[in-house]
Amino acid sequence: MPPKKRLGDDEATIQQLKRRRKKNGEDVDFGLTDSVESDEEQLDITLEGSLVNGEVLFSGGTNWCMTGRSHLPKGVKNIGGRNLWGPHRISNLCGVRVRTVVSGCVACHSVIITAEGKVMTWGRNEKGQLGHGGTVRKDLPTPVEGLSDEVIIDAACGKNHTLFITEKGKVFACGDNKMGQLGIGHQSTCMSTPVKINYKGPPIRKVACGGEFSMLTDIRGNLYSFGCPEYGQLGNNSDGKYFVTSNKLSYTCDLVPKKVQVFIEKTREGHIIPVADVEIREIACGLNHTIALDSKKRVYTWGFGGYGRLGHSEPKDEMVPRQVKFFDGPTRGAVHIFAGSTYCLALTELGSLFFWGQTKSTGEASMYPKLVQDLSGWRVRSVGCCNKSIVVAADESVISWGPSPTYGELGYGDHKPHSSTVPQEVKTLDGIYIHGVACGYGHSLYLARADTEANREKLERLPIYTP
Repeated sequence: MPPKKRLGDDEATIQQLKRRRKKNGEDVDFGLTDSVESDEEQLDITLEGSLVNGEVLFSGGTNWCMTGRSHLPKGVKNIGGRNLWGPHRISNLCGVRVRTVVSGCVACHSVIITAEGKVMTWGRNEKGQLGHGGTVRKDLPTPVEGLSDEVIIDAACGKNHTLFITEKGKVFACGDNKMGQLGIGHQSTCMSTPVKINYKGPPIRKVACGGEFSMLTDIRGNLYSFGCPEYGQLGNNSDGKYFVTSNKLSYTCDLVPKKVQVFIEKTREGHIIPVADVEIREIACGLNHTIALDSKKRVYTWGFGGYGRLGHSEPKDEMVPRQVKFFDGPTRGAVHIFAGSTYCLALTELGSLFFWGQTKSTGEASMYPKLVQDLSGWRVRSVGCCNKSIVVAADESVISWGPSPTYGELGYGDHKPHSSTVPQEVKTLDGIYIHGVACGYGHSLYLARADTEANREKLERLPIYTP
């Protein structure tokens, strides 16, 4: 029986590959910190975005300056905006076919991608995260002119930055870059127009953004990270801390995408075993933690461990991706993963939705995955994670819950409760089929079916939001 591979064997394996490829007269560039193999850099493929499309509906806070804040930052003027407690159509998107809606659990801005692959953004813009060449907030979806020549298939929103993927697997970034979260090779206050990240390798298929860091995965299933390493959320076995002076702490940020080399599991005895053959299929980020799903339906989490958000039954930070043992075993694998600011969710192959972490500022946290009992029997299709609230599209309904205070992201309506500690159906969307949902810090985006005249008639009964 061969010995189990040790963590330190990565370098030996690469040396073996070097010798073998050199013998065959091939390129031998296998640096441990290199992003990719050079013979994969020139792949010319076309990636597909979402195959569904519909009309965008919106509920939640539209006062982008004050969402999630008790006071305004210096130099920012409050333009105002109200909470939309029920789903609204957006005035300049009525009848526009959209295939993807994007936001993030710590984001106060949103991205939509039209059926033609054109991208529009709106919301908070103090760091240029909308990509419009300035820092003026937008109250309605506005085309990103800097990407007008590209076909965009997906995007991700961090606290103050945004990533966009083109159909060729290239990634463009804009917004705050003080921690290197744009991956462009240097740190700066902000980039208000999209710039291509500093990456050469296989086409990128998925992107995810945390508060001040970013993750990528390519078509080979490799995982890359960059930005702030404070709690180990980059997965490179470091929190990047160093002392500038005897009492001033700072962080060494990764300014370009670097490959995550090691995935581990821990036994009950505390032994660390590397996990082999990891091909990442999905990634999601909370404020300071990350969750990933591989081709074998295994789940990994790492970063800040407070309140059980990593699902390892302990509040310890993890510096490298660690397998969540709950999802390891026959019929226990996960098929989709989701992340909120301080919690995670996973949908298993049997259709069960599991939650761990904490959504309430008081009360007990779930230190390991627990079944969301109220959704047993529902066929979950899409999950959106706000800062504290959760919105789920399942069967013919939308279900949401979240603790107070909320901004309208639950979508219950003007004269209904504004929060709920248990999942409730969103009756304001009765009869409207929702393809998918995406959530920001305090708002929800719904992609509603609009294929038939009957669909459109139901949408026309909803109020229209005009700033």
